[in-house]
Amino acid sequence: MNLNFSIIIPVYNRPNEIDELLESLTKQDFSTDFEVLIIEDGSTQKSESIVEKYKDQLNLTYFFKENSGAGASRNFGMQQALGNYFIILDSDVIVPNQYLSVVKKALENDFTDAFGGPDAAHKSFTLLQKAINYSMTSVLTTGGIRGKKQAVGEFQPRSFNLGLSQKAFSKTNGFSKMKNGEDIDLTFRLWKNGFETQLIEKAFVYHKRRSTIKQFFKQTFGFGTARPKLNKMYPETVKLTYWFPCLFIIGFDISIILVIFGFNQLLYFYGVYFLLIFLDSLSQNKNIRVAFLSIVTSFTQFLGYGLGFLESQFISNK
Repeated sequence: MNLNFSIIIPVYNRPNEIDELLESLTKQDFSTDFEVLIIEDGSTQKSESIVEKYKDQLNLTYFFKENSGAGASRNFGMQQALGNYFIILDSDVIVPNQYLSVVKKALENDFTDAFGGPDAAHKSFTLLQKAINYSMTSVLTTGGIRGKKQAVGEFQPRSFNLGLSQKAFSKTNGFSKMKNGEDIDLTFRLWKNGFETQLIEKAFVYHKRRSTIKQFFKQTFGFGTARPKLNKMYPETVKLTYWFPCLFIIGFDISIILVIFGFNQLLYFYGVYFLLIFLDSLSQNKNIRVAFLSIVTSFTQFLGYGLGFLESQFISNK
C-alpha cells in the first residue's frame, strides 16, 4: 500500500508546545512528503504566528475553529486531510527524528488500519515531568501496560500518538464526543468493524503530559471517570483490574485507620510498595529527586484515577 501521511495536531492555548513539536517534525529523516494540519480549537492564545515560522519547512496548514474539544478537532483535521493514513499527535509531544520512518516501515511490513506508539521522557523535561512519565509507564503502576508488546489486533492506541487509516476513519466516523476515554471508545468501535490495531514499539514520542501535581491529578481523575462509562457501553470489555486503583486508595485509608488501633501491618505493605517505586525509578532515571517525586506522582495517579472511577461508577454514571 502506498502510504501518504497526514499529521493531525489539535491545539488549545499551547503555542509554545506547538513550536517544539513543529521544530521536531522539521528534523525527520523521512524522504517522502507529508502534510501537517494544525487545528486551533478556539484558543485565546493562538498559535498562528508560531505556525507561520515553519511554512517554508513543512507542508503545513493552519485551521482555527470554535472550541469543541480535542476529539472533534481531530475529526475536523482528518476531514480536511489529503493523505490516506492519519497520524494524530497531542500538542505536548516532541517527535524523534526517526519517527515517521519507523511508522512507515512497520506498516509496510505488517499493515493495520490503526496503530499506537509508546511515550518517553525527553532529557529536557522537568524533574516532575520525568516522574509523571515514570508513573504513567511503569510496570509497578497502572501505566504498566503502556508501551508493552501486545498481540496484533488487541492493542488499544492512545490519542497522544495514534495512527488511523482513511478507510477506518470513514467507517467509524473517528472520535466520539466523549471528553475522556474517546481513544479507547474508538478502539472498541474499530474492533467491532473488523479493523486491527497494533503497537509499534519503536514509534515512541516524548510526551510532556502535565507540569504540576494539580494538573496531573485532574488528568488522571478524568481518565478514571471515563472507565465506568466505557464499561457500560462495552460490557464485554470489563476487567477486574480496572478496580485496582480504587482498592489501592481504599486500602491505604484503611491502613491509616488501623494504625490508630495499633495494627501497622497493612501500612508496612504500602511502605514496601513505595520503596519499590523509589528504587525502580532511581534505576531508570538515575536521579534521586525524580525517584522521590515518583512516589508522589504514583500516589497521585492512583488517587486521581481511583476517585474519578468511584465518582463515575456510583454517582454520575447512574
